[in-house]
Amino acid sequence: MKQLKNRVAVVTGVASGIGRELSILLAKEGADLAIADINEEGLKATYNEVEKIGGKVSMHLLDVSDRAAMEQFPRDVIEIHQHVHLLVNNAGVAVTDTVLNGDLKDFEWLMGINFWGVVYGCKFFLPYLLKEDEAHIVNLSSIFGLAGVSSQAVYCSAKFAVRGFTETLIAELKGSNVRVSCVHPGGVTTNIAKNARFKKSFNCEQREEMVNLFAKLTQFMSPQKAAKILLKGIKGNKRRILIGPDSRLISVVTRLSPSYYHGVPRFFFRMLYPDKNTYKTV
Repeated sequence: MKQLKNRVAVVTGVASGIGRELSILLAKEGADLAIADINEEGLKATYNEVEKIGGKVSMHLLDVSDRAAMEQFPRDVIEIHQHVHLLVNNAGVAVTDTVLNGDLKDFEWLMGINFWGVVYGCKFFLPYLLKEDEAHIVNLSSIFGLAGVSSQAVYCSAKFAVRGFTETLIAELKGSNVRVSCVHPGGVTTNIAKNARFKKSFNCEQREEMVNLFAKLTQFMSPQKAAKILLKGIKGNKRRILIGPDSRLISVVTRLSPSYYHGVPRFFFRMLYPDKNTYKTV
């Protein structure tokens, strides 16, 4: 989607991170926006930032895992904006625990947001997107949608599912007016690790180490920079958008050595924490 001026963009998960920064960039491109999040305080903060730029913006307090609410969401957007050209399914959460010790309730909670939120967004917005002369769907997977990582079974499951769903959607919409992108961010300095659910197999010290590790891994990729890469990919109608050198590396390694790539994360963790055992948990 090369032309964003006077287009209507819908973005979920805008309270912070990539969602907020992308919303700001889209507004600067001249797009009208419908922004959504379950975090009311963060949603209002992003709304205020976008409103300063100009253009039309509406905010929607929304739980993307709520099927009924998501079915109503496009109707509300159309009523306010009359059109929808760009859908960015960005909302996401994290859970850290092993398969053995993990709680199935956490599995269901995360899948409801990270996977079903994407499915609902695509399913319910697609009829409206198909009516436009040009439209685009952007689904956020992850670097963990390219590689399985220990203690991230829940998160990886959802992000691999988003990848499979999106790649199928690309095939189904070939030849239509709707372009589709699957996004795989690597480490980005967002609040997802800090807000993640750490369960039984992780004590307080291990949780702190994991959060600090994430901060160290992501220090070179800000949400602002990630949003710029994402926007460039949208404008270029790229089917796969890799954000960060770690994402590009894992993409290559998993294709070249799908049976032996699991050693790559441990290599990085040993480099960052040579005197600690943190890497043993991943």
